[in-house]
Amino acid sequence: MEDYNKIIESLGVKFIKARNIRILQPIRIKNYYDVENSLLILYKGEVSFGEEDTPVEEGDMLFIPGGKMVSVTYGNSEKPKAVNNEEFMTHRELYFDQNMDPNTIGKADNSFGMVAFEAKVFDSVNFFTSLDIPPFLIKKDDDLAQSIKEILLEDMSEEIGKGRIIKIKTEEIVIEVIRYIIRNRLFVEQLATNSTYFKDPRLIDIFAYIKDNLGGDLSNKVLANVANVSEDYVGQYFKMLTGINPQDYIEYQRMEAAVGLLRTTKKSIRAIGSEVGYKDTAYFCRRFKMMFGIPAGKMRRRESLMNI
Repeated sequence: MEDYNKIIESLGVKFIKARNIRILQPIRIKNYYDVENSLLILYKGEVSFGEEDTPVEEGDMLFIPGGKMVSVTYGNSEKPKAVNNEEFMTHRELYFDQNMDPNTIGKADNSFGMVAFEAKVFDSVNFFTSLDIPPFLIKKDDDLAQSIKEILLEDMSEEIGKGRIIKIKTEEIVIEVIRYIIRNRLFVEQLATNSTYFKDPRLIDIFAYIKDNLGGDLSNKVLANVANVSEDYVGQYFKMLTGINPQDYIEYQRMEAAVGLLRTTKKSIRAIGSEVGYKDTAYFCRRFKMMFGIPAGKMRRRESLMNI
């Protein structure tokens, strides 16, 4: 338990958005993908996910870790319109309507609530992504359901201090998701592996260096100097402790940073690519579309998959 408490204490949690959505017509998004974690609660209607269309019951929640691609069906699964991520981004107003009336939360037909957030170990590593866990159901958890509702209500309000309350409630959501995983003994091996982050300060140094130098040289030679190990060994060392090789991790971090810049700045695609370490804009754009399924320009025109 002590390792889990260390993990929770190390997490930097950031609220991204909350939405109360009404489904306008049934759709199946074949390749849903986002860099943030999302927690969806089905109020009324139908939602299913995965290749086997696993149903989400009313009152249950679907947790999708950031960086995990999955098929999601909103509405009746018998004859949904099949769309890809890019098509949905372009025409999302045809499928979803955002309810801004707090009185409709949990009451409107064909509706769900959603909260998206980051949870990073040492503000560097996406915790749930690092576990390499699939999307999963959370069954009838009243504490989580109440936290989602309170975040939705705060997000719709104009009360002073709402940002602080949303931050606190988002942290509560992260803790409750981790508690649910532990109580139900889900992903035990992945959680045990994650505790290695606290057993080698050299790895923490590498994470911090990558975070602070995304636009610079992050070759294995540089990382080896940071960790004070040989260049031949650093890749093996990093993968042994994290399960992924360092260059794959670096690319994910660079792309995640690019998404943040696309959503929050007016910088050009060329400038953003350069800022996160890609000197060749065409290569950056190819890698971006390969990872997210949509061009960088279309990512800019949205805040997230479920933003209206």
